[in-house]
Amino acid sequence: MKTQTIKRRSFLQSGLAAPLIVQASTLGLSRHVSANDKIQVGCIGVGPRGTDGLRDLLRNDNCTVTALCDVKSNVLKEKTDLVNQFYDNQECKPYHDFRELVKRKDIDAVLVATCDHWHVLTSLAAVRSGKDVYMEKPMGLSLEEDQVMRAEVQKHKRIFQFGTQQRSDAQFRRACEIVQNGLIGELKTIRVWSPGSASGGPTQTAPVPQWLDYDRWLGPAPKVPYTENRCSNEWWWYISDYALGFIAGWGIHPIDIALWGGEGKFTGPWTIEGTGEFPSEGVCDTAMHWDIDIQLGSGVKLEFKGPRIPQDWIERYGENEGHGTAFEGSEGWVYVRRGKMVCSREITDADIKTPLYQSANHVGNYLDCVRSRKPTISPVEVAVQGDALCHVSDIAIRLQRKLTFDPSTETFINDADANKRLKRPMRAPWSLQA
Repeated sequence: MKTQTIKRRSFLQSGLAAPLIVQASTLGLSRHVSANDKIQVGCIGVGPRGTDGLRDLLRNDNCTVTALCDVKSNVLKEKTDLVNQFYDNQECKPYHDFRELVKRKDIDAVLVATCDHWHVLTSLAAVRSGKDVYMEKPMGLSLEEDQVMRAEVQKHKRIFQFGTQQRSDAQFRRACEIVQNGLIGELKTIRVWSPGSASGGPTQTAPVPQWLDYDRWLGPAPKVPYTENRCSNEWWWYISDYALGFIAGWGIHPIDIALWGGEGKFTGPWTIEGTGEFPSEGVCDTAMHWDIDIQLGSGVKLEFKGPRIPQDWIERYGENEGHGTAFEGSEGWVYVRRGKMVCSREITDADIKTPLYQSANHVGNYLDCVRSRKPTISPVEVAVQGDALCHVSDIAIRLQRKLTFDPSTETFINDADANKRLKRPMRAPWSLQA
């Protein structure tokens, strides 16, 4: 079969989204953003990923970054200085407590890029204070957290953008348009894969660094002694007290594209079964490898693997990259990852009769929607559905048995043990309640 390849465009090279055009009044405590005003943005969590989002904000002439929050004092000072140097003033204010930031009435929007176990709590505080929210992926440590987040966004009529930025890349959009326009025939199977979690990690108690507010970093997570580099990206990503590991932290990216291309096919019930491998020593305890099959009610099968993929996949798609989404249809296939899209037949623009939502920059799209009050390209409803797929996958490999999940009720069918895992306790005084 003839193949077609589309080269990757970087988000910044492809430019920001079109100029903002429509103003609508915001609700709650957030101030009115007039057509001539800049959106005032606060950032909660300015580590490596938060800094990426911060730089996107600084490049956007439609907003001003006016407040930063982080529990690491050295990081907070460095990033506050960076913003003030960029604007050549001292107007960006630092905060150690996110609650102080979100109660400011002059802030319209918040970008959340904390560690995963803080994503929902900080975002809830922002939404309940009348702010629009850009939340880094994944969502919560439990499906219950996701559900509360969705309910509050809808109740307060807030704009929500999920950090699944592949939706703002032209190659991923084209792959999903190919599927949605029936150009590979009837969809039969979706294949997704991603990197796995790391193993190991120091277990010996170590002094807490002076610059780290460790108790506040832990927040709703269990109180445990500090271990070396516990709060660095080297380890926390793979500790279940703070994250689901890469089955969600990375897996949500190809899962999200599966949802976009397979929209309408994720009906219930979902039957989930698979295997996983977990670390046997060290602080890390999230899945290093997994092989999961999800049979959807529509008849489409979702195959979710990480990081090992079968040899026949490598031969079919022409490579062994660490991530990707492939759609198999009755008349062909299309495969996409960051940097490459390959289709089993040649596709032209004229073949796309029904285009999908177009965004050239994820942060730019969020800011556009803060003004226009139109839905973002990654709204909260889609975020919860993608997160649910990650949660049920993790639960299935931990329980080591077949499960049946009803996406309409967001519960497992006749399985009390599995349903218990859809919730997670929080350390006092933290709670999902307002």
